[in-house]
Amino acid sequence: MTNKKQKIIGKAREVVRKEAEELLSLEKRIGKNFVKAVEAIRKCKGKVIVSGIGKSGIIGRKIAATLSSTGTPSFYLHPTEGVHGDVGFVTKDDVIIAISKSGETEELFKLTPTLRKIGSFIILLTGNPKSTLAKQSNVVLDISVNEEACPFNLVPTSSTAVTLALGDAIAVCLFHLKKFKPKDFAFFHPGGNIGRKLLTTVEDVMLTGSYIPIVTLKTAMKNAILEMTSKRGITTVVGEKGKLKGVITDGDLRRLLKTRNDIFKLTAGEVMTLNPRTVKKGELAIKVVRLMEAYGITSMPVVNASKHPIGIVHLHDLMRLGIL
Repeated sequence: MTNKKQKIIGKAREVVRKEAEELLSLEKRIGKNFVKAVEAIRKCKGKVIVSGIGKSGIIGRKIAATLSSTGTPSFYLHPTEGVHGDVGFVTKDDVIIAISKSGETEELFKLTPTLRKIGSFIILLTGNPKSTLAKQSNVVLDISVNEEACPFNLVPTSSTAVTLALGDAIAVCLFHLKKFKPKDFAFFHPGGNIGRKLLTTVEDVMLTGSYIPIVTLKTAMKNAILEMTSKRGITTVVGEKGKLKGVITDGDLRRLLKTRNDIFKLTAGEVMTLNPRTVKKGELAIKVVRLMEAYGITSMPVVNASKHPIGIVHLHDLMRLGIL
């Protein structure tokens, strides 16, 4: 490795180390004020409004997005836009999370008096707990750092990492207080992979009606094979009352051909695999994928409470939808 590459790696590790040290320092400062802030948000009857400018504004947007996606209605308010009319969104039932490294941010300084008159609860994240903005806030959370990771100690690096981490800590604590579950998280992410995995059920992906492969116990194997080949390599086998008795798959046929040459003399009931694995229509699709992977199968019948086939689920359909 060249000396230049070693220097790059060394500098990168130094940045990570400095930010990690500041995060550990933040951990020790989390105490009663943090609890007050989280409780204020938990009891909030309105919205959580996050405000800051510059890098603080960017981090604020992320904090607002994280809160919103986890069940706490939240949005970002640009402080300049706030003093030019957008403060009209704010009510006395709202909680404000203001972010200012210096605690003297002019734009927030202009906005805060109006927020106080409205009666909103103000939480300040600042690197200067004795600042002017701190004196105007209900709760102050210390996000100070000893040193930015930038070589000139100027560019917000360690400080933005600390602010982001504190925002995440607030969100996760609210997870626990609100007993937030994966299905709740998925509800707010219906369009992405998370939503597909945690919201999609078997009923959403199963084939029904004429697409369900069905033969009876007495069906000749020639006809059973025709049913299988027309419906993706599997067929269910039902009894006289239509209840599922077994299945026949491509794998069953291959194993049978190794031992017998007269398979057309057999019936579906003589060839089928008894007591196949089945699923109910309300099961999560991701759970079905895990079962298929565990047992090396590519299709599963969907049955109702009385064991009648009402659908069929294929692994390829689940893969196509990204349920993996």
